[in-house]
Amino acid sequence: MNSATVRNLLVRGMLAGLIAGLFALVVASLLGEPQVDAAIAYEEAHSHEHGGVEVVTRSMQATAGLATGVLVYGVAIGGIAALAFSFALGRVGRFGPRATAALLAGAAFVTVYLVPFLKYPANPPSVGDPDSLDKRTALYFLMVLLSVLLAVAATIVGKRLAPRLGNWNASVVAGLGFVVVIGLAYAFLPSLSELPKHFPGMLLWRFRISTLAVQLVLWTAFGLTFGHLAERALGSAVRGGSKEEPASTASPAATS
Repeated sequence: MNSATVRNLLVRGMLAGLIAGLFALVVASLLGEPQVDAAIAYEEAHSHEHGGVEVVTRSMQATAGLATGVLVYGVAIGGIAALAFSFALGRVGRFGPRATAALLAGAAFVTVYLVPFLKYPANPPSVGDPDSLDKRTALYFLMVLLSVLLAVAATIVGKRLAPRLGNWNASVVAGLGFVVVIGLAYAFLPSLSELPKHFPGMLLWRFRISTLAVQLVLWTAFGLTFGHLAERALGSAVRGGSKEEPASTASPAATS
C-alpha cells in the first residue's frame, strides 16, 4: 500500500471518526448527561462544602465542552484506527475492506474500552475521592496497554497456530489465552472503591451503562462508515492503477 493510499485512508478515517463522534454525541446527550446531572445533585446535597467558584458552568460542560471532547476524540481514534487498518488489511485474513474495518472496530471496542471498563468502570464526575484520581487513571491506562498488547500477541499466536490447527481452532486457542491472561491481570491488579457508601446503586448502574452505550455507538458507527469509505478509496486506487498499466505495457509494443 503506497503512501498516497495510506494518506487517503487516514483522511477518510478521521472523517469517519467525526461522523461516529456525532452519533456518540447524541447518545451522550440523551443518556449520559441526565445521569451526570443526577450524580452532581447527589454530591452537592451530601457535601459539606458549598459556595465554591464555578470556573466552567455546568451548561457549558454539557454542551460545548461535551461536543468538543467527543468530536475531537472521534477524529483522533478515527485517524489511529485508519493507520491500523492500513497495516491490518490483508494480514489478518482474507477479508475485504468492509469486513476488516468491522473487525478492527470490534476489536478496538473490546480491547481499548470494554476490557479496561470491566476492571475499572467509569464513575460519575464529582463523585468519589479526588486524592485517588491519579492512581485510578494510571491503573486504567495500564489496563488499556495490557489489553492492547495481549490482543496483538493473541493475533500473532493465532496466525502461527493456524497452519497446524486450522483457522477456527487457532482463533479459539488464541482467544482463550487472551481471556486467561486478562483474568490474571484482573486478579492481581488492585481494585478501587471510591464511591460514597450510600450512593444510589441504580444511578451508578445507569451512568455506567450510558458510558458503555456511547462507546458502543461510536465504534459501531465508525466501523460501518469507515468500511464504506475505505472500500471506495481502495476501489478508486485499484481502478487508477489499472488505467495506468496498459499505457506502460503499450509502450514497448509501440517501439518494436
